[in-house]
Amino acid sequence: MITGIYTDYLARIGITDPGSPSVEGLFALTRAHLERIPFENTEIQLGRPPGIDPELSVRRIGAGRGGYCFHLNGAFAALLEQLGYDVTRHVGGMAADVESTEVSGDHLTLTVRIDGEDYFVDVGLGDGPPEPLPLREGRYERGFRYGLRPLEGTDGADGADGAGAGWTFLNEDSPFPAMNFRSAPAAMADFADEHLRLSTAEDSPFLQSFFMLRRNAGVMNRLHGKILLTLDPAGGRDKRELAGPEELFEAMSTVFGRELDDLTAADRAALWARIERAHEAWLASQQD
Repeated sequence: MITGIYTDYLARIGITDPGSPSVEGLFALTRAHLERIPFENTEIQLGRPPGIDPELSVRRIGAGRGGYCFHLNGAFAALLEQLGYDVTRHVGGMAADVESTEVSGDHLTLTVRIDGEDYFVDVGLGDGPPEPLPLREGRYERGFRYGLRPLEGTDGADGADGAGAGWTFLNEDSPFPAMNFRSAPAAMADFADEHLRLSTAEDSPFLQSFFMLRRNAGVMNRLHGKILLTLDPAGGRDKRELAGPEELFEAMSTVFGRELDDLTAADRAALWARIERAHEAWLASQQD
């Protein structure tokens, strides 16, 4: 029986009876997480980045927070294991070039083996697939368009070179259209150095910009600084600029489902000030 922090996690994603491990159960858990838990960097922007210990991440999700891949996939893997699923963690890396074969280590992704088949599972991409994909080469229409192929120079999960084997996940509608990952199993300790860099380095995108992403009823909600964007698979776009902090925190709560009880008045003022500075810098760059 699931108890304690995992009960809170399941309550947050709206599942009261996850049942025994099954393909249907895995799909339901993945969809529920993506619909309710945002990809976000609020605490990093405020200078207090949370650690990536999976138990801590599970507690934070149960308390209404989100996170980025090390938090979200780390917590989801722990939940799945508690429920009896066979989960493997993998070192991955985001790529702006679909031809890149580099695995930079800035992403944690998952595979789950069930009923003799492996599935690619990732709740930490922000704009990734809304449900697991079979871990085999192909193109997949899940509202938006995705693909999987063996990482160039390997033959996928069965690569003869062991740790060198890997996969490329393709996301045609994303600013990062590819994510490469190694087939070899990884541990959370493998991500510690990269988490420190992403959380504290001045050139980290997590420090440079505030953003939130969430799948909701078949659409993609994306908040980048002041700009709130809603995308649907048919190509529709609704874009608006948030006028002030009240609109920002309303969107964080209602559009992205993040609880705000951890943010003091000083936190809210500091976050809005950072967003305004970044927005002004972006506007200035457009005039150069």
